[in-house]
Amino acid sequence: MNKFDDREKSFEKKFAHDQEVQFKVFARRNKYLGEWVSKKLGIKQEEVEKYINELIKADFEEPGDKDVFRKIKKDFANKNVSIDDTEITKNMDLCLECAKKDFI
Repeated sequence: MNKFDDREKSFEKKFAHDQEVQFKVFARRNKYLGEWVSKKLGIKQEEVEKYINELIKADFEEPGDKDVFRKIKKDFANKNVSIDDTEITKNMDLCLECAKKDFI
């Protein structure tokens, strides 16, 4: 194998690793976010894990965070919890930062 092939394989491995870490960070962010939303919605402790899994599934609907935001917004509306959009996005950002720290 020549140096170019070695370098290419190295870049491929790094890309795969970076994608895996990014997936784990966003899954962890959704876990933290699910815990926050669960408290706001008054979800029973034994149901929190189920809600977190629903939130993680919602994140697969489309690229980006809009799917997660919509689910949270809808869940708040269904429970008649008044919360500002900026508070949701602020907590999404805070949870992301906490999740990133977990993997550094």
